[in-house]
Formats: sequence, structure tokens, C-alpha cells
Amino acid sequence: MSLFEEINLPSGEKYSQPLGLFINNKFVASSNGDVLETVNPATGKRITQVHSADPYRDVDKAVQAARKVFETWKAVPATEKRDLFLKLAQLVKDNAHLLSQVESLDSGKPLHTNALADVNGVIQVLTYLAGWIDKEGGVAFSPAPGKLCYTLHQPLGVVGCIIPFNFPLSMMSWKWTAIATGNTTVFKSAHQTPLSILVFAQLVVKAGFPPGVFNVISGDGLKVGDALVRHLGVDKIAFTGSTKVGQLVQSHAAINLKPVTLECGGKSPLVVFSDADIDQAVKWASCAIFRNMGQICSGTSRCFVQESKYEEFLTKLTAHASVKFAVGLPSEETTIVGPQISKPQQESVMSYIDAAVKEGCRVVLGGPGVPEVIANDPVHAGGYYVRPTVLADVKPYYKIAREEVFGPVLAVGTFRDFDEALSIANDSQYGLGAGIFSRDIKKCHQFAQDVEAGMVWINSSNEVNFNMPFGGVKMSGHGRELGKYGLQNFTNVKAVYVNMVDI
Repeated sequence: MSLFEEINLPSGEKYSQPLGLFINNKFVASSNGDVLETVNPATGKRITQVHSADPYRDVDKAVQAARKVFETWKAVPATEKRDLFLKLAQLVKDNAHLLSQVESLDSGKPLHTNALADVNGVIQVLTYLAGWIDKEGGVAFSPAPGKLCYTLHQPLGVVGCIIPFNFPLSMMSWKWTAIATGNTTVFKSAHQTPLSILVFAQLVVKAGFPPGVFNVISGDGLKVGDALVRHLGVDKIAFTGSTKVGQLVQSHAAINLKPVTLECGGKSPLVVFSDADIDQAVKWASCAIFRNMGQICSGTSRCFVQESKYEEFLTKLTAHASVKFAVGLPSEETTIVGPQISKPQQESVMSYIDAAVKEGCRVVLGGPGVPEVIANDPVHAGGYYVRPTVLADVKPYYKIAREEVFGPVLAVGTFRDFDEALSIANDSQYGLGAGIFSRDIKKCHQFAQDVEAGMVWINSSNEVNFNMPFGGVKMSGHGRELGKYGLQNFTNVKAVYVNMVDI
């Protein structure tokens, strides 16, 4: 099997797509000849196939490559690392058209409103990390005359980075924090979306990063991903994915007590009080769950509205979402909602909608079935589309309000007062994000303090700023990405005591 294949991009252009494993700055063939097929979610048709790593030989090759260069990479002056990051960010900017085309093709993301925005986010993250590289350090103080104490922040070694299908390039860039803090890495792409990171790998070489600093392997998570997690030469795992897989990662990483950062599932609540700006609440509630086809771990997928404003909220929500978030083809400039990642994911989302209706929910927007605009299109009829759906009259104990759907489905119910709203928000195994809409700022801050979540949005929802930490509590995982707090997850802190007095 070849290491490159010419594919057709959504724009109609042709591109020589890398297919191999990326080890030591080169594309190489799989040791066992295994392949992984990738499918265009917008059409259900095959794009190409990539080399799938042998769980033992190829994973070990990638880890050894990262291990070999670690001492060299951590010794590179911070200013040189910074400049490499800035050069890479510029190369991503120069190749944003290509990267967004491949990302859209492989993941089904709408090209203009989603994939390109993700690529622009990669540029921002790399630039942000570059700014920290030559500034992050420890602390020093003198506790007594003749005594000095200071701390060193030192890289851990080889970091295994496992990234999800919903934001292939974005989540990859977040984990470049490992490289910025002096570690070397092995990235395992999601089996559904292996293509864009291989395009990105070519830019890493052009930027001048030493061979072995950034390695990429493709393959099945249960085999290839697990082999990476268990490898004794890996010093840390940074994982983004489902809670179920996150539990396995944490368990299997215990083989050598390697630290783990887990960013897992969520069922984030959004509570809307009667004193809120309902129009704004409607816009944010829609955006927070219907963008990226609802494949957002932090999306506020369960919304509870104070009883007196419930019907008004539902009326305005359906009117807004039916126009703003209509399903369309990923290549069209105005499309915001494209297909789900795969046929099984499409079927899973549909089954949740069916179960909710049987449980007593009222469908006020969307519902089961493929959108007509897709069903009547001969090219895209085989794609994995789901209509953005709003389910009303949801009780907090319904399945749709407790389990992560990971699709464009918003469950809406009611609450009476602040205490009940907080109780509903906290009644979940998850704790990734939470949002509140109210003009009472005291109430908002009280909610932010008491809600069990790693992130809280006041009068907005699902916002991300690269200066702020991202992560959750409970079954949503632990550890943080982004911001200064994110840097701390990828270093060891060493305490040094200096004595200059006799005893």
C-alpha cells in the first residue's frame, strides 16, 4: 500500500494525502500491513485508507523515537522553541485552506462555518503556547537568613496524546502544550478522522521541529490506543474522549502509575430564570448544542427554564433554531449543521430521540428522520444526517436528561426556584460545564459557586477562551487544558532547598 494517495477535496481540487504512520518526521508503512478506512460522513462513501499501526511494533517504534529525542528537545533554549511554535502557526495560517478542506471531508464539518474556524483556533493556540514557552518558571523565596528555596518545572518525558473525532485538529493543538513544556509526544488520532493530522504533520517538518518530537499513529482505540496507554516508555497520557473509554485509560495507565489527564463526557445544564433576557438565552442555547452537529462534550444539552417563561422560551427557541440551524451540505457557505460522524452515531442519536418520545417528551423541533433536503439529494442521501431536535416537557430523571447523546438534541424542562434549578443542575454523574441566564448578578455568582462543574457560563454558554482552563469534575474527568493551568499538567514540580548556614 502506498504512503500517499491523490484524493478529491470538497473544493474540487486534488491533493496528495499522506497515509502512513508519522514517525521520526517521516511517513512509514505499518509493520503488519493493517489499514483503516476513512469515510466521508456527508456522503457515506469511502475517501481512502490509511496505514493502521501494529499495536506492539509500531507503537513501540513511535515511543522509542520520542524517547530518543527527549533529552535533546528539553535542552533546546526556550526562545528557540518559541520561534518554532510561531513558525508552525504561520505555516498553519498559510495552509488553512488545505487543512480546513481535509478536516471537512474527513469529519463532515461544514467547511466555512466550522472547519475553517477550527483551523484558525489551531493558529491561536500555537501562538498562545509560544508566548508561554520563554516565560513559565518556578518560584523562589528565602524562608530564613542563609536559606533559599526554589522550584523547578521539568518536563515529564514522553506523552501519549489521544484525540477525539469531534475536533481532530483543535484537540490536537491543545495537547501541543506537552511539546511546549519540553516533552516529546506520540499522538493517536481517532479512527474515524485520521487524515487532517497527517496533513498537519508535514507542516511540523517544514517548521523545523526535530525528528521524534511529534509522532502520529492511526488505528483502533481498543488495540492501538490501549497499547500506547500501557506502554512503559510513556510517562503521561492526555486523553479526550468518552467517559467509558476514559475509565479504561485511567485503569490501564496504572501499570506504571503514569499521570493521566482526562477530558471526558458531559451533560451540561443551562438554567434560564424568568428575569433573563430570553432572546439572548434562546440564541446561546441553540448555538451551544447545534454547532458541530451537537458533537460537543461541553455543550449545554439539557436546558431548564423557570416555569413562568417556559412556553415563551420554547416558542422563540424553535423559531430561531429552525432558521439559523437548518441542516445543509458541508460545502455550502451558510451551512452550520452537517452530518454526524458515522452511521452508528447517527443511529444512536435517533434512538435517543425515539426513547425520549416514548418516555413522554414533546417534539417541538426536528425529531426522527433524515431532513428532506438530504433525503432528496442523490449524492448526500447516504450521509449521516440528523435534524436539530428540541424535546420539551423533559423531566430531570428522563434518560434524555441524564445520558450524553452527543448529537444535535436539546432537552428542555422546567424548574420552580433557585434551589430546584441548582439541584437539577447538580443531579448528574457529569460535571463539565454549566450555564445560567439571569439579570440578577448575585444569583449568577451564587450558582457559579455552588454548581458542580469545571466551567460556568454566566449569560452565555459553551464559550472557550484559550487563556482559561478547560476541564471538568466527577465523571467528566480531571486535569485541565489551556491557559496557565493547562501547562501545569505536563511538568513535574521539583522542590530545591539550599542551605548556607552551619548547624
